[in-house]
Amino acid sequence: MARKRIVAGNWKMNMTIEEGRNWLRSFSRHHDLAQLVEEVIIFPPFTALAALANDEQGNLLQWGGQNLHEAGAGAYTGEISGPMIRDCHAGWVLVGHSERRTLFQEQDDLISRKMRRAIDSDLQPILCVGETLEERESGQFMEVVARQVVRGLADFPQHALDRLVIAYEPVWAIGTGKTASPQDAQDMHQHIRETLSRLYTQAVASSIRILYGGSVKPENAASLFACPDIDGGLVGGASLDPDQFAALLGIR
Repeated sequence: MARKRIVAGNWKMNMTIEEGRNWLRSFSRHHDLAQLVEEVIIFPPFTALAALANDEQGNLLQWGGQNLHEAGAGAYTGEISGPMIRDCHAGWVLVGHSERRTLFQEQDDLISRKMRRAIDSDLQPILCVGETLEERESGQFMEVVARQVVRGLADFPQHALDRLVIAYEPVWAIGTGKTASPQDAQDMHQHIRETLSRLYTQAVASSIRILYGGSVKPENAASLFACPDIDGGLVGGASLDPDQFAALLGIR
């Protein structure tokens, strides 16, 4: 069975509730989107998540949190738990985004615990992996990404593999306007799938969806989405523009 494409928008630290509602109003004008088969997920800031997900429940979009704490509850001032995300009418969560790894020093063992917490909280996690420019130029990038996959899934329950999604986002391409070439992206996605087949089985690896992230926009998405191992995109800047984001959904 063909893997169903995902197009996900990560708004990062952008959009107030009112700005998000304006985005939804603009996005909803694209009536043809109802015919599309993609899963479309928006990751707004936590301050807007509940309001926007409640406004849009039952329609085209699904909703997720940009991060979660490894614990289900406790004395962790400023943190967000999995059950809190579920309480916002959201079913997804990003784990291990490169900005969490680089700016907040999140390591693979913590990311592994967060992946398990996501499943225990009945959330569908997207595990983000990717190499820095230094790691790519030194020739270590394949090893780095495989290690992130293996360690990030160290405590992931096998009964939940059908809920696993991975996003490959080369750090050097995020927010820079640079994008991996379609061949480079395909090579890495194939490498991730081969890593998954060694961890599990070929059948499991073939069923897991792997997204590309890193300056994805309408101008380059068609060539990326045409690659056999790329199952959609994790979109940053272009997701802030409802028309650009809608254009990405129409690409075949």
